[in-house]
Amino acid sequence: MAEAKQVTVRQTGSPIRREKDQRATLAGLGLNKLGRVSTLEDTPSVRGMIRKVQHLLEIVE
Repeated sequence: MAEAKQVTVRQTGSPIRREKDQRATLAGLGLNKLGRVSTLEDTPSVRGMIRKVQHLLEIVE
């Protein structure tokens, strides 16, 4: 059985003064404070969420 690919993201920007949908997307990714790190399954829906708030995140290797 193959192991599912994962992507790790770190929040680098604040959700203050951001649109409501961007704040909701960060919460959906499991992020809500600067410096938080979240490891997620690498699926097209997660990639879309990351792309939506890419200016607030960085991908961690």
